[in-house]
Amino acid sequence: MISNVFTELRLMASKELDARSMLCIVFAGDARLPERLRSDDLLPLGSRIRRRLKCDPASREELLACLDHLLECAGAPQLMTTELKATLAEHAAGTYRVMMNLADELLTVGAERELPRLDDKLYLDVFAVPQPPTRSTGKRR
Repeated sequence: MISNVFTELRLMASKELDARSMLCIVFAGDARLPERLRSDDLLPLGSRIRRRLKCDPASREELLACLDHLLECAGAPQLMTTELKATLAEHAAGTYRVMMNLADELLTVGAERELPRLDDKLYLDVFAVPQPPTRSTGKRR
């Protein structure tokens, strides 16, 4: 977001000179956001932030628990093999969003193929890196 937008939000939030909150704003970003809010032009906004929550990457166990919970709530706890769930958690880089996007792609392909259960083989089929064509060493004629 450009700095002018941050400044406008600060002005809107302090309409009545901080006597009364007219606007509640939630900022979410990566590690660069707090650094940006310490810059000279955004320091007035950064100083008005009341609560800061730094989220660390989720552990493998937290990701697995989330996936198990979501599958259970969806009424399909058996939809994914244990190995596939572990693979998704390991490739999510500690991010729930990444894991959900991977699972969504697998679910879409699984539905298209009418698979009763999603497994590691499907993961490899969907996310395999395409190999460049090999050149034959024989002479062309």
